[in-house]
Amino acid sequence: MKGCLFCCVEDEVKVVQNSLAFAMYDSYPVTPLHCLVIPKRHVEDFFQLTQDELLACNELLSVMRRNSLSQDTTIEGFNVGVNIGDVAGQTIFHCHIHLIPRRRGDVENPKGGIRHLMPGKGYY
Repeated sequence: MKGCLFCCVEDEVKVVQNSLAFAMYDSYPVTPLHCLVIPKRHVEDFFQLTQDELLACNELLSVMRRNSLSQDTTIEGFNVGVNIGDVAGQTIFHCHIHLIPRRRGDVENPKGGIRHLMPGKGYY
C-alpha cells in the first residue's frame, strides 16, 4: 500500500522471511534485539490475518526467538505484543507483532508484565 512504512521495507532490512511474512529489528527498540514480525500483505490488525498468515508469523517469531537467544545469553524471557487500534497505541496501521527480549534486572520489578500498560494494574 502506498505510503505504508511496512509495505516498502527493503530486503536488506529483513532479517528473515517466508512467503507470507518477514522479521526486522525495531527502529525504536525497547530492549536490545527487539524485533517485529510483519505480514507481507497489507492488513491493519492482527485479527484480520488469515490462518496461513498467523502460522507464517508464528514461525518467524520462533526463528527470531532462537536467533536472539543464540546472540545474547543474558536473555531469560520475552514479551510478545500487538497494538490494535490507536487507543491501544498502534501508530503504524499495518499489523506487526513485537518480540521483546527480557533480561534479569532490565526493570526493577517485572511482575505483572504487560499489565503495566495500565498504571497501577501491574502489581496484583
